[in-house]
Amino acid sequence: MELRQLRYFLAVAEELHFGRAAERLHIVQPAVSQQVRRLERELGVSLFGRTTRSVSLTEAGQRFLPHARAVLAAADRAADSVTEFRAPAASVRLGTSEGLGDRLDRLLRSFTRLLPEAQLELVHAPTAQRLQRVRDGSLDATIVRGRWPSSGLDLTPLWTDEVLVALPAAHPLASAEVVSFADLATLPARLSSPERNRPLYELVLASCREAGFEPLLGKEFTTAQDTLGTLGFGRPHWTVFYRAHANLLPAPGVVFRPLKNPSPRMRAYLATPADRRVTPELVALIEAARATEAG
Repeated sequence: MELRQLRYFLAVAEELHFGRAAERLHIVQPAVSQQVRRLERELGVSLFGRTTRSVSLTEAGQRFLPHARAVLAAADRAADSVTEFRAPAASVRLGTSEGLGDRLDRLLRSFTRLLPEAQLELVHAPTAQRLQRVRDGSLDATIVRGRWPSSGLDLTPLWTDEVLVALPAAHPLASAEVVSFADLATLPARLSSPERNRPLYELVLASCREAGFEPLLGKEFTTAQDTLGTLGFGRPHWTVFYRAHANLLPAPGVVFRPLKNPSPRMRAYLATPADRRVTPELVALIEAARATEAG
């Protein structure tokens, strides 16, 4: 059991909403959900009742809550007792996205091991906004997938992500362990627009063309929740997700499958300001991010 898990549990218990808890903690929602699930597995009980519309504390969660508060209060008091001896902690403001999935959790663990005194502040925003905030100095760095306009930025390669196809579980293609791109030719594709995510859009189009067809473009990809909801229970179509994101997504009625002929991959980068030095904290961040490749 980790203090971080208790803090995430407490935030959800007080907000009764995973999204609001994530905003309060300045992290992405999948990271909160994953850590709460891990805590529940360690304890062997469900702490929250979850429906599509609400979150509530179970009886076990209500009994656990005051003890979690007491542990966190004791940890805070212990930390405060040595404040005067503590060197000022370095802080890194890192731009992130929901699509980082379980890679973000692995990155955070690795970074904490490398620099336990450093503070990592996570900022969630659309990619173009995060890149601009790196340029203007309000972010120290951001993680991006694919090549974006990089004027004023340095892009350091981090890892390569596998792209999976998401299909209705009831569709015949869902029975295959690996889906050939050409088999998607007759199904509409629901993709992020090139304005929102040009690298992924262009990767999918190039893969379709390599497989010998032009995709039938359907409704635009909006959010993961909405897109998966219509995919699982609407008319048959397909979309794509990075494997790291798919690993954390509850997707009733949907399956994720690897692709072949071709098998698309996307490179991830750390964008940093070209006119400022790379600090030891950013070096540690790069090492931690690259370590997720083996995780």
